Amino acid sequence: MRADVYAYVDAAADVFAVAFAVLRGEVRCGAVRGISERKTAMTFDVASVRALYPALHDGTAYLDGAAGTQVPTAVIDAITEAYRTGIGNAGGAFAASRYAGEIVDECRRAVADLVGGVPEGIVLGQNTTSLVYRFSQALSAAWRPGDEIVVSRLDHDANIRPWVQAADRAGATVRWAEADPATGELPVEQYDTLLGERTRLVAVTAASNILGTRPDVAAITAKAHAAGALTYVDGVHATPHGPADATALGADFYATSAYKWSGPHIGAVAADPALLETLHPDQLACSPRTVPLRFETGTPPFADFAGVAAAVDHLAGLAGPGTGSRRERLLASMSAVESYESRLFAVMLRGLEELPGVTLYGKPARRTATAYFRVAGHTPAEVAEHLAARRVNVWSGHCYAWELAGALGLRDTGGAVRAGLVHYNDRSDVDRLLSAVAELGG
Repeated sequence: MRADVYAYVDAAADVFAVAFAVLRGEVRCGAVRGISERKTAMTFDVASVRALYPALHDGTAYLDGAAGTQVPTAVIDAITEAYRTGIGNAGGAFAASRYAGEIVDECRRAVADLVGGVPEGIVLGQNTTSLVYRFSQALSAAWRPGDEIVVSRLDHDANIRPWVQAADRAGATVRWAEADPATGELPVEQYDTLLGERTRLVAVTAASNILGTRPDVAAITAKAHAAGALTYVDGVHATPHGPADATALGADFYATSAYKWSGPHIGAVAADPALLETLHPDQLACSPRTVPLRFETGTPPFADFAGVAAAVDHLAGLAGPGTGSRRERLLASMSAVESYESRLFAVMLRGLEELPGVTLYGKPARRTATAYFRVAGHTPAEVAEHLAARRVNVWSGHCYAWELAGALGLRDTGGAVRAGLVHYNDRSDVDRLLSAVAELGG
């Protein structure tokens, strides 16, 4: 079936799904207006998008995007061109060095456009886990016994363990925000009892990497700020699935990983430069003391930085050439991505729900296109191996959602299977997943 026919079928399914939801009382009648408002997303040409990714030509259904995406030709070419052109370390007087500096500057501008930050506040690093350890060390230097931090069991362990370990070293108290195991939601109200005058930091995810839950981050950060605390928002899983706006979320620090949105393995944290000026991480004696350089260690991978900028440009054009600034094009493009993924995910979710023996975990009101499930009679690893034999890529296990997998009662028994959609997945990927799972027979 052609991609345009799939789009028509998916849109029709979306209409019926919303209509039945209204009849069941799950959705207000006014929400149906969203169907007509999403018609512009029908112009999202997934076949054209897929053609930009060489890896997708191998016939595999890549439903493992939550662990890392494939990269388009533009990113490959940008990295290759950086190596083909004379390049040196930054800070020198010669042209190859100036070129390296230009790559870094453009990388910062691109990430700032993507997440709604400013280039001067973009800290670049090996990955977001390394960066959160960097910031946990810098922030906890001011923590004292009796101070408190709040972490969430909804989060990836990279936004939990570094803070817990830093608090332990400082003698600070760790307080936990709990996720509802039945729904996968992170209730905002609990923060009223978790926060106090000694709260120094609230760490929270913008989207669960296994359940897809998108908590009300803005409400949580507003409560944190009212208590005088800083906020560190893990946007790694959220950024690939819709428009990102660190300021609107109330994030003092917003983390993202380029390899989750079709770039190379580079992490970034966006913050207000004035806030960064107040922090003094450990450095070499001769390292730059300016912001954001003081947070970046060693010689950076300049060619990969060129790939990051190319990936942002790629995202800005997913829904067509568009007009306006890159930031404006990103907002429009990622809105189209969010709508497209939502329609396709509705098909995947319904299909999994209808298969005998399949148990789905979490039913949050707002989520990314990420499903976490088990199949009766089979371990998650067995299901993943079965799918891999049919060239359907998924992950199994806790997927580093260590605390959440424990809260769901799954961590010690193999976790579950995670299948996620990104902008280059299409209906055929979903159909292959459902067909392969159906073969297991429940």
